[in-house]
Amino acid sequence: VDFLTNSSTVTPGEPLTVRFADLPARDKTIEMWLPHDVEVTLIDVRADAPLAVPDDDRPVWVNYGSSISHGFNAAGPTGTWPAVAATAVDVDLVNLGFSGSALLDSFVAEAIRDRPADIISLEIGTNVVNHDAFRVRTFVPAVHAFLDIIRQGHPTSSLWVVSSVLCPIVEDRPGPTTMVGPPGERTAIAEGLPEDLVRGRLSLGLIRDLLAAVVASRAAEDPNLHYLDGRLLYGETEHEAMPMVDGLHPDAPAQLHIGRRFAELVLEPTVNTRERGD
Repeated sequence: VDFLTNSSTVTPGEPLTVRFADLPARDKTIEMWLPHDVEVTLIDVRADAPLAVPDDDRPVWVNYGSSISHGFNAAGPTGTWPAVAATAVDVDLVNLGFSGSALLDSFVAEAIRDRPADIISLEIGTNVVNHDAFRVRTFVPAVHAFLDIIRQGHPTSSLWVVSSVLCPIVEDRPGPTTMVGPPGERTAIAEGLPEDLVRGRLSLGLIRDLLAAVVASRAAEDPNLHYLDGRLLYGETEHEAMPMVDGLHPDAPAQLHIGRRFAELVLEPTVNTRERGD
């Protein structure tokens, strides 16, 4: 899949056997992370001793987001920022990161509603701008509806609305964004202009203000709903040290940094509060 052009090709692969040998001769839990950027069919699992699915009492964290959550530019499946955060705190991750999407589709909210989740995070904003998909008038009720559906199944779970990380090209102007330049050197540009914001179009800066306002408006009746400014994960300092080569996606080192910061700011305090029963 070429996430930058929204095109895809299928190249069937031959069956491949991956062997894990010289493991300790005792009962053990094996957790395998399949590739995050290709389609994988698991044909068979074989072992020289009995296998069982173990009980897993770890908190379940469901994350929803864009290609940044999907792991675009991550070095591997354990290098995506959600995987980094989950392994740092030892929670059971369900990553609903959709490259080119995360547009508040109601059926995704229903999927989150209908599955177990102790912690839920919603990374919202990047593709709203990239696709120029909403206006202020339609974006705010769409966010409320998305939260309403999730709360039908998880009325008290810790729910975090996370705005986009810093993306300079659309901080103060709307999209849509497009890629320009030769292959291997493509970078994103924004087609909107700052003056378009007065017509209700959305920049990342405006989206952050709207998301913060939505959470604040619901806080009195929903004390487990929180807002996190994505620039606390990747802001100006990080962009200077680890710039986005294509103008849209944090690279592998930045993915690691975002994951560690999210674990520190969200997962660790949330899990500790849950364990104390607060």
